[in-house]
Amino acid sequence: MFEPFLINAWIAGTLVGIIAGVVGFFVVLRGDSFLAHAVPHGAFAGAAAAVLVGANPLLGLGVAATAGAMTISALGARARRDVATALGLVLMLGLGEFFLSRGDQYSSQVYALLFGQILGVSTIAIVPMVALGALCVLTVAVVYRPLLLGSVLPDMAAGHGVDTRYTSMAFALVLACATTMSVPIVGALLMFALLVGPAATARCFTRSPGRSIAVSVVLSVGAVWAAIALSVQTDWPIGFFVTAICAAMYIVGRLAGVLSSRRVGRAARERDQPLRTSHRYSTATP
Repeated sequence: MFEPFLINAWIAGTLVGIIAGVVGFFVVLRGDSFLAHAVPHGAFAGAAAAVLVGANPLLGLGVAATAGAMTISALGARARRDVATALGLVLMLGLGEFFLSRGDQYSSQVYALLFGQILGVSTIAIVPMVALGALCVLTVAVVYRPLLLGSVLPDMAAGHGVDTRYTSMAFALVLACATTMSVPIVGALLMFALLVGPAATARCFTRSPGRSIAVSVVLSVGAVWAAIALSVQTDWPIGFFVTAICAAMYIVGRLAGVLSSRRVGRAARERDQPLRTSHRYSTATP
């Protein structure tokens, strides 16, 4: 499991888990799960175009992810966000199909962008991952407060001088950067699962922003580690394990939240019971 050829997989998986946990917190908080689905899946059009002209697929992926995220964010500020996201997604997928049809054959590089190749990560590929991951974390740290306020209370944010349009654009850039970093490693499908599942689960256990981000990162990294280990042991696709683990942890989180709510409600009723009994006794006494 820890053979030399798998060391890069563990390193890359850890980096992806950290970034997905941090960015995913804001994806869930802002209700941008559809955007997190659209950008990784639609950005493969850029990779297909790059393969067609003989350029680096990673460069095409980055350009398409940035352009798609910025365009959807700009259109969503002026119209319904779900409509803008849907139209942006189908447009990018249509472009991807067009670029692929112009080539002689489907490139293995483009296929890897859709489904990932985490078990075959090279040492050279880790370098841009570290750079893009650091850029994501740095950007989130710079815009953390206005982004958090604009995500939770956009009306109050405007009253405090925060322009939610700029914070939305900044978050779109962060999502594009995370996509460019992660999709070549885990694929578009797994990136979407990691952006939503761990962060949504973390919200079931804590409402504190700092703790939610920390729990989200731990769960995301844990999901990637467990998926790699299970994939190596069983020779099953890693994508199956990532998505199954993310879904399972969310179900557990929701069940825990329901049980916790019931316990709180039961404790509140038991606490109020003596007061109601005392009130009935006092009103019945002449």
